[in-house]
Order: sequence, then C-alpha cells, then structure tokens
Amino acid sequence: MIKLDSVYKSFGDNHVLRGTSLEIAQGTSMVIIGGSGTGKSVALKSVLGLITPDAGKIYVDGKDASKGDRDAFLARFGMLFQGGALFDSLPVWQNVAFRLLRGSLKRPQAEAREIAIEKLRRVGLKSDVADRLPAELSGGMQKRVGLARAIAAEPEIIFFDEPTTGLDPIMSGVINDLIREIVVEMGATAMTITHDMSSVRAIADNVAMLHDGVIQWTGPVADMDASGDPYLDQFIHGRAEGPIEAVR
Repeated sequence: MIKLDSVYKSFGDNHVLRGTSLEIAQGTSMVIIGGSGTGKSVALKSVLGLITPDAGKIYVDGKDASKGDRDAFLARFGMLFQGGALFDSLPVWQNVAFRLLRGSLKRPQAEAREIAIEKLRRVGLKSDVADRLPAELSGGMQKRVGLARAIAAEPEIIFFDEPTTGLDPIMSGVINDLIREIVVEMGATAMTITHDMSSVRAIADNVAMLHDGVIQWTGPVADMDASGDPYLDQFIHGRAEGPIEAVR
C-alpha cells in the first residue's frame, strides 16, 4: 500500500533521509522506531506530501503519491497527531466530524454528528462528551477524541504519530489496545512512529528501525528481539553503550 523508494531529504546541511526505502503491505500495521531527530516524522510527512523529497519516489497503492488529485489522495488517510491537535474552540463532536462537515467528504450536520457520536462510543467515550470542549477533558480522553477523529471518515490508511506521548502507563495501554482493535476491525493499513516499546509490541505487525537516514532493520515484530542487529538491539533495550551514540 505504501512504498518509499530511495527517498532523500535534507534541510540545509542536515541530511535527514539518506535513501530511505520501505514497503508497507495493505492491511498491515508498520511501526517505525528510532531516536529523536532520526527522520521518522519527515518520512511520514513525505508520504502525505507535506514535505517534498529531494530525490526518490513514494507510491501509495502503486501510484506516484506526488501526482493526481490531492483532495482525493488525502481523503484516503486518517491521522492521530502527537499532541492531540484538537480545535479548542470547537465542541468534541465537531472535532471528530471535522472532515465530514467540509470539503469532498461533507455530510449533513445531523448525520455528521451521529457518526461522531458513534465513533466516540467506539473509543470508549459516552455521548455526553460530544458537546464538551476539549479543555474539559483529561489527556487520555483528548487522545481518544483524536483517535475517533482519525477513523471518522473510514480511511484506508491511518497514521499514528507518537500515540501514547504524555499518557500514564495504564492509559497508554488502553490507547494501544484501541489502536490495534480498530486497525484490525477496519482492515486499514497503519503506519505508526514511536519510541515507546510497549506501543511497538502492542500495535505492530512489522517494525522498521530508522537510523542515520536509512532503514537499519525491518521485519516482523516477533523477530525483533532476536534480530542480531546491534543498532536495533541497543535501541529496544535502552542501552547507553553501543553503535548509536547518545547525544550529551
């Protein structure tokens, strides 16, 4: 469903992606791991077309992602943002139904509200949350609203950007379980970027480690612990000593 073919991206002298190649099969969940500043977010934004690669190609469903109707292209995606990214001035249901109230996916307001409430229920929130403002919700509830918004338009592909950042271990587990259930239920293709190993083990079918601008290792999550790759081994066990230099 998604293919990055020797993608390069630099910002001045900062060479972030240095020939990144990766394939994500349809209906599977790929989790990209790596340290801060290794290019995980740049890779994700490049797929969406928010960043234009300097070289290389990105394909979605076999087609060049840089060509064709942008609205139709983006309509295939859902996104759970790292910080929730909810609109403070809009009630929860309008946040969830944001894409259903405008553009090519527009629905009548009553229908959009009904879909929003149904998606809120799917992530474990009661209908009385619908008319609250985001500021009235806890961090975990805001993350669930963000997840409900990500799935509201029934996307084929869902991106999760650090889905458990800022959450306590119990709520992180809840969000991880919800993401896994929903992705399987929808048959969606998922791409997650995270450095939370509990998320990796809960969400992933396959794992890719991005280091120094290239995919250092990729394979099934079940093979991760016995990979034999020194970079991956150091990262997943959080060791200070190894081929990855800690920034001091």
